Amino acid sequence: MTKEKMLKIWANLSTIIIIGGFLTFITFLIKQGYSTLNTKLFFGTTPPIDAILNNKPVWDGIWPALIGTTYLLALTMLIALIPGIGSGIYLAKFATGKTKKALTTATELVAGVPSIVIGLFGFVLIIILKKTLLPQATTCLLLSAFCLALLVIPSLIITTKNSIESLPTSLEQTGTALGLTEKQNLYHILLPSVTPGILGGIMLATGRAIEDTAVIMLTGAVANAGLPAGLTAKYEALPFLIYYTAAQYIDETELAKGFGTTIILLILSTTSLFIAWLLERTMAKKWKGTK
Repeated sequence: MTKEKMLKIWANLSTIIIIGGFLTFITFLIKQGYSTLNTKLFFGTTPPIDAILNNKPVWDGIWPALIGTTYLLALTMLIALIPGIGSGIYLAKFATGKTKKALTTATELVAGVPSIVIGLFGFVLIIILKKTLLPQATTCLLLSAFCLALLVIPSLIITTKNSIESLPTSLEQTGTALGLTEKQNLYHILLPSVTPGILGGIMLATGRAIEDTAVIMLTGAVANAGLPAGLTAKYEALPFLIYYTAAQYIDETELAKGFGTTIILLILSTTSLFIAWLLERTMAKKWKGTK
C-alpha cells in the first residue's frame, strides 16, 4: 500500500470519527433535553407576557439568562469592533518593519491566552480599582463585557489583517492608476472587497464570546439576578447557568433543564455561524456582481 493511499484512509477514518462523535454528542444532548424545550424552560411559572414586559420576575426559567447573554454579547461587540478592525487595518496597510512584526507577534500571543487568564485579569483589575480609584467598584456586566472584548479583539485583528493581505496587489494598483490616494484606495476598493472576511471574523468572535464561561464566572455572572439592572449590576448568562446547573443540580428534572439550556446555547451559536456564512456569501456575490 502506497503512502498516498494510507494517508487517504487515515484522513477518511479521522473524518468519520469526528463526525460520528459529534453526531453522538448531539443525539445524546437532544435525547436528554428535548422534553424541556417549552415555555416553562424560558419563563417557569411566570406568564410569558409578564416576563417579557418585565412586570413579574422569572426565578425558575432561563429568560433572565437569555436576556443577560444578549446584553453581554451586544456590549462586548460594541467595545471590541472598532479597536479590533481598526488595529487589523493598521497592521495590514500602515505598520512596517520591526513595528509590524512585533505587534503581529504580540497579537498572536494574546490570541492564544486561555480565557481563564482573562477572567483572572478582570477579577484582579476590579480589586485594584476598589482599593484605589473606585471604592464602590465590583464585578458586573460592564467588566465581563470588557474582558470578553479583550478575549476576541486579537482574533478580529488577525482576521482583518489576513483578509486585507490576502487581496491581489492588482486591486491596489488599479486604484492607484485611477488616481486614488492610499486612504481612498483603502476605503473604496480594499475594504469593500474584504468585507465578507471581516464579517465572518466578527461572527466567529461573537460565537466565542457567547459561549465562554471562564471569563464571566469571575467577572459578574451569578445564578439568580433577574434581568440585568444596569451596566454595573450582576447578571445571569446561559454559559454560567449551564455550569452552575451541572455542579449544583438536585434532581433529574433540574439536570434535564440544564441539557435544555445547553441546546438553546448551541442553537444561538449555530445561528451566529449561519449568519456569518450567509453574510459572507451575500457580500461575495455583491462584490462579484452576481445574484
